Amino acid sequence: MTTTPLAATLRRIERASGALATRSVARMDDTLPWFRSLPADQRSWVTLVVQAGIGSLVQWMRSPASRPKVTGDVFGAAPREMARSVTLQQALAMVKITVEVAEEQAGELAAPGEESELREAILRYSREVAFATAEVYARAAETRGAWDLRLQALLVDALLRGDPADALASRAAALGWTDLSPVSVVIGTAPSSATVMDSDQIVDSLVHTGRRAGLDVLAGVQGQRLVAVLGGADDPVRATQTLLAEFGPGPIVVGHAVPALSGAPESARAAEAGWRAVAAWPAAPRPVAAADLLPERVLAGDTEARRRLVSDVYKPLDAAGPTLVETLSVYLDSGGALEATARILFVHPNTVRYRLRRIGEITTLVPTNPRDAFSLRLALAIGRMHGQS
Repeated sequence: MTTTPLAATLRRIERASGALATRSVARMDDTLPWFRSLPADQRSWVTLVVQAGIGSLVQWMRSPASRPKVTGDVFGAAPREMARSVTLQQALAMVKITVEVAEEQAGELAAPGEESELREAILRYSREVAFATAEVYARAAETRGAWDLRLQALLVDALLRGDPADALASRAAALGWTDLSPVSVVIGTAPSSATVMDSDQIVDSLVHTGRRAGLDVLAGVQGQRLVAVLGGADDPVRATQTLLAEFGPGPIVVGHAVPALSGAPESARAAEAGWRAVAAWPAAPRPVAAADLLPERVLAGDTEARRRLVSDVYKPLDAAGPTLVETLSVYLDSGGALEATARILFVHPNTVRYRLRRIGEITTLVPTNPRDAFSLRLALAIGRMHGQS
């Protein structure tokens, strides 16, 4: 019958495993301030992990020819709890203390003539445990990262659906959303190589780029679209310019800023409406604000854009008196000819110039700019129809 090397020593270690674990945990309590602040239930499972580690040492020493992996043996009791409650650095500190305690007791644990072999085995085993600890945390990080990306995708879907604000807040909090204000939603094309397999990488890259720019970012890939929620961007369009490399070719539409995440569905609706309509403006800047696409959004059937043109453009002009509305109408109908407008209205051209400047001040749209003139003409048409309804 073959005798296991260090058989007598191994029996002594097995009998002393409980005492070794107790001493190790007591030293952690004395030397690690963060350990003392752990709740009682978490301290208890640390004790279980330490006992499992000592038991795994015995198994490891009994198989010198083929060392078993210690990951499951040591951390099988509570790997998820350990990864959530204790950092990798803290876990390695606990391993170090347990090894120190075992080394200090080596003289008592080892059978006569086997102390040096035991010390060498403990040293080699401590390396195995350190690698096993890193492996546990790496796997936990991968799992947590994959789950976070899935949760982000669900949150983006909820935003676009307009789910209740409290549901959005709880999901965002689970992702570490810091509630930076203001918040806006951006919709663009996903990179052309996007597939189901690499969509997680696309989102992860976008999130990290945004964080380097000082932004809170949540994102999700929806088919050929990449949707991002930005927190902390006072100027959403300018902030989006720092993220251009993360999107594929094509338009990028930026919804307006809202005070908090609870208002993000409103920004998302504007961004979606702009995304559907942006093809009608081939020369649109990249990125483009959804508010700059109001005419195209009206043509696409967006009732909010129709309301905005009436409330923000037509009504302020109408409230300023009939002179400005009349001047704008004649100016647009005459093809933007200043002299012709003056003749039709029987006024001096400088009067027309003054009125056009006033229109720009009131609406922020400049009649002499072809793009703004298009928006003004549409606002006049809708406003007149609105007045008849």
